[in-house]
Amino acid sequence: MQNSRGFTLIELLMVVAVIGILAAIAVPGLLRAKLSGNEASAIASMRTIHSAQMTYAAGCGGGGYAPSLADLATAPPGGTAFIPADLAEATPAGTPKSGYEFTITATGASVLEAGDTCNSASAASTSTFFVQGDPDATGTSGVRFFATDETGQIRADVVQLANMTAGNPLQ
Repeated sequence: MQNSRGFTLIELLMVVAVIGILAAIAVPGLLRAKLSGNEASAIASMRTIHSAQMTYAAGCGGGGYAPSLADLATAPPGGTAFIPADLAEATPAGTPKSGYEFTITATGASVLEAGDTCNSASAASTSTFFVQGDPDATGTSGVRFFATDETGQIRADVVQLANMTAGNPLQ
């Protein structure tokens, strides 16, 4: 008589089936958590950009706001940049940050010419600005679109926020 130890094929198939069922239950929750984390990061990035714009206006732009992320990433002589490098690169032409791309649109009147700012910005500082944060891949990296302006209100919608006037989104 032989003493055979081990699992039968049926037992192994049952274990694989149970693991497959558990994975099917867990994957959608994991994807939702990833989307939620990306959106939370985008909101934090919007706050960072707004704070950087306020700092830029107070100390570098003569009361005006930076016209681009690149200008916020340029440090004044002897100082530090207004935003971190990973956020400065999170443009539609660059590398997304946590699945989101950010764009600053300079609006309003010119306040201080480019060469006169403390960091020699690429364009003149302006009296108002508009920042939008869009998912790199809508539905995959994020569902909501975000926007803010000099008022500091962060707006969110499931469609792109193309403009804001007095803190209210216009589509």
